[in-house]
Amino acid sequence: MSTLDVARTELALAVLYLNKAEARDKICRAIQYGSKFVSNGEPGTAQNVDKSTSLARKVFRLFKFVNDLHALISPTAPGTPLPLVLLGKSKNALLSTFLFLDQIVWLHRSGIYKNKERAEIIGRVSLFCWMGSSICTTLVEIGELGRLSKSVKKLDKELKGTDKYKNEQYRAKLKKSNERSLALIKAAMDAVVAVGLLQLAPKKVTPRVTGALGFTTSLISCYQLLPPAPKSKTP
Repeated sequence: MSTLDVARTELALAVLYLNKAEARDKICRAIQYGSKFVSNGEPGTAQNVDKSTSLARKVFRLFKFVNDLHALISPTAPGTPLPLVLLGKSKNALLSTFLFLDQIVWLHRSGIYKNKERAEIIGRVSLFCWMGSSICTTLVEIGELGRLSKSVKKLDKELKGTDKYKNEQYRAKLKKSNERSLALIKAAMDAVVAVGLLQLAPKKVTPRVTGALGFTTSLISCYQLLPPAPKSKTP
């Protein structure tokens, strides 16, 4: 491939990535929490960027609660243990509730919904829902990693005496394990971000800590949304 062809391919992947509303939302989220880290809760330009980006992101999430509502009523994968099913459905219900209530917060910040006191209560309830969904996700990923670990060990025994890394099924399981480990880290950190936003432990989880963790999980989300690299053609 020529240099121009490589550039075209890379630009095509960038366009494909940026065409996703979810990707643009996570980029804005990185800007939001990066600004929160810089401002450390102090008034100024960084805090203004934090607040304006937070409001802009709410537009990306309009009617997004339907996604988790659909996941809530959809059947789960066969063979999934009941505790993991219940945790997964709880996560869907909490996240859907958060996204729905967040729309009311957006209506208030836009000046459409005038009841400030009720909007603030709804805002806190929505953040508690998000924290709950992050905790549920953390527990689900721990459970799924445990199941995956047992499956990998079983396959490892079956492939004893051979080059297991040449086995497609073994490589797929390792890839899945890495993806779930990253999702676990992200969910656990997001739970702490929610604690910071709710100011449940203001001395330990400061605006700067909240900003740093939120920025990190935003970068993880951006990475998770990257399109798969095109397979190189063998000559």
